Amino acid sequence: MTVIVVMGVSGSGKTTIGTALANALGVEYAEADTFHPKANIDKMTAGHPLTDEDRAPWLEAIAGWIREHQATGGVVTSSALKRRYRDVLRTGGDVWFAHLHGPRALLAQRMTTRTGHFMPVSLLDSQLADLEPLEPDEPGAIFDIGGTPQEITEAALTAFREHV
Repeated sequence: MTVIVVMGVSGSGKTTIGTALANALGVEYAEADTFHPKANIDKMTAGHPLTDEDRAPWLEAIAGWIREHQATGGVVTSSALKRRYRDVLRTGGDVWFAHLHGPRALLAQRMTTRTGHFMPVSLLDSQLADLEPLEPDEPGAIFDIGGTPQEITEAALTAFREHV
């Protein structure tokens, strides 16, 4: 079965939409942040962007989760900022990307109002600079984060069901 990867920069709503999609589909949900080694979280908390080398074990761990959920399907979040990162995730099996996208001002506003998250707003620009949109040969769709969580979830479910 296909695993949905909910992708986008910090503040785009990956956790909210990922949880809603998993609930709607009746599949397991996994939060990408739980796959980060402590050193990565410490680095981001201190306001330093991750390097490709920092992200490698994290991406491999998420790909492993995807591999483990090929029989049942699932939903996992990941910033998946670059094509090569998404290529690593695809080594886990059949995936479909739900890319949550929106204006910087909205992303920054969301990041400043949420509680209990380690990612500082100061890292948003580095994420936006690294972001490579989905290419035509990558399975998935882009969703504007300006709608309500319910609207975004319904749009993603419709697009996903058209894919599978």
